[in-house]
Amino acid sequence: MSHNVTECPTNRTSQSFDPSLIWQYAFGMTSNIRLIPRLDVKGKNLIKGIRLEGLRVIGDPNEYALRYYEQGADELLFMDIVASLYGRNNLSHIIERAVQSVFIPITVGGGIRSIDDALHMLRCGADKIAINTAAIARPELIGEIAQTLGAQCMVLSIEAKSLTPGKWECYTDNGREKTGRDAVEWAKQAVSLGAGEILVTAVDREGTKQGFDCDLIAAIADAVSVPVIASGGMGKLEDIIDAVQLGHASAVSMADILHYNRATLADIRACAESADIGVRVA
Repeated sequence: MSHNVTECPTNRTSQSFDPSLIWQYAFGMTSNIRLIPRLDVKGKNLIKGIRLEGLRVIGDPNEYALRYYEQGADELLFMDIVASLYGRNNLSHIIERAVQSVFIPITVGGGIRSIDDALHMLRCGADKIAINTAAIARPELIGEIAQTLGAQCMVLSIEAKSLTPGKWECYTDNGREKTGRDAVEWAKQAVSLGAGEILVTAVDREGTKQGFDCDLIAAIADAVSVPVIASGGMGKLEDIIDAVQLGHASAVSMADILHYNRATLADIRACAESADIGVRVA
């Protein structure tokens, strides 16, 4: 499959940041599994919920972003979890602050509904754009972003809940609204439209510390030709091994285990290495 790839705009100026890594990461040109802290934001606060509900304030998202950067995160994922509800993304100032001290790829999602919205976030410092609700409403947006900004910037976010064994339904609006779409079929369609990466959040597992839904992740990873990020449910170090070996994930996103200091990225990296899973040396 070929994609129309253009250089992703960035306002990074530090020599410690290599924009070419975004392209390599997005298309799996590195064999290392990426470790991606996830920062869900509501207003000005970093929050954490269970199954995307019951939100609890954690602190300043920029302070946590810097902490995870210093711990050796490969990328950061910022999600405005109420953006779709209010029809706008409010992460602009947070991202502008983050890129002053964080020099790794940043993905931003939530409330991005158009090319103009995507360009605005890139100008603020984001490197990749994640869309869910707007893509479900108008799948053509996937191709528009991929063709305009490059497939390496276009991340499809899938929020899925289990229906029956081997079947998952896509949800929108931060896991609130049913769509009737099959998660695996939607992933395949999105890649055919130009998505360069897929973020898969198992809503049933998110915040529960019960481990990733490896069946869901594997079903999508095995069906598409682009990297898949596993998200939702990491509760112990060994969950990263399952996400990679059973779920076939190219990257793992985690929140609760880091936010509540139950492990550091160094701990997670060491666990992965113990299972001969390639990770970047921090």
